[in-house]
Amino acid sequence: MSKNCSLCDAELTSIDTLLGENKLSDNTVLCNKCLDKASTVNQELLYNLNNFSIDDIKGMLEPKAALVKKERYLPSIPVVESNMISKEIYKRRKRKIKHDLEQLNASLSVFTKGEMKELPFLIPEDEKILAITDAQYINTLDAGILVATPTRMLSVSKSMFGAPKINVYLNEAIQSVRFVTDPRSPVIQLHLSDRIVEFECYMDKEDAEKFYDRIKGLYNNDQVSPQKQANYSVTEHSPQIIFDQLEKLGKLRENGILTDIEFTEQKRKLLEKLK
Repeated sequence: MSKNCSLCDAELTSIDTLLGENKLSDNTVLCNKCLDKASTVNQELLYNLNNFSIDDIKGMLEPKAALVKKERYLPSIPVVESNMISKEIYKRRKRKIKHDLEQLNASLSVFTKGEMKELPFLIPEDEKILAITDAQYINTLDAGILVATPTRMLSVSKSMFGAPKINVYLNEAIQSVRFVTDPRSPVIQLHLSDRIVEFECYMDKEDAEKFYDRIKGLYNNDQVSPQKQANYSVTEHSPQIIFDQLEKLGKLRENGILTDIEFTEQKRKLLEKLK
């Protein structure tokens, strides 16, 4: 048995080995102090330690770089190219998001910390958060959040060590939303033209219902709401509004939220309205 902690190199004490050594998958060992430190970042270590190596532990505790580059994997739409923003832009967006959440009196669980860190990469300062709640893809183990803005809905989910999965649903692709009660946890459905996407809200049923109440008027009214109308179209399809929408789509592509393929498809739909 190793006599020293593989992370801090401190000699293991009798307390460290009282209930058995804290052995990792590569046969390295942690002292209780280092295990406590790492488990504040990832609670799974407390009950599944032998699935992690010392390199995994070091990776959890490494500070983030000033410039952050992340790959984003989308389960339902093409992969968004990874983007890079400066630390200062990240901080500005984070402050704006915090302000929006305070205005909403948002109630999110501690399990969404990883997902919340992704939002500054996805939501520019001129895009307001209208609603947010804990929500994961149904029948998955990933934690997640569902976010609504004036122009789209975003799903951000993340497994314990996997890359973040981000889905973007533009308003014009959403035909309606539904709230389905369930004895275990309610489900929010996004009805798209080609499929129904379901999110399970297992953490806070009341918060999930508040989320639905905030967005249902935007998607379920027979008449287009003023908010949705301002962001997408009017009956006359005036050229100025179409051009404004094209500009917004361009910003979404520049920020890495839309791929070139998605941008081209949405641009085609908007230009058709000018004919």
